[in-house]
Amino acid sequence: MFGLSELAIILIVVIAVLAAKKLPELARSAGKSARILKAETKTTNEDSGPSTRT
Repeated sequence: MFGLSELAIILIVVIAVLAAKKLPELARSAGKSARILKAETKTTNEDSGPSTRT
């Protein structure tokens, strides 16, 4: 009978084999999302700017 650790390793290998075709697409999408988030954060910081009270 398999132990928990062996079963987990087999499951990880099966998922990696089945998901291998989608990994480049997922990585590209994550990079694109990170760039958009960075640009939006920069824009938000520039819009608020230093607060000048009179």
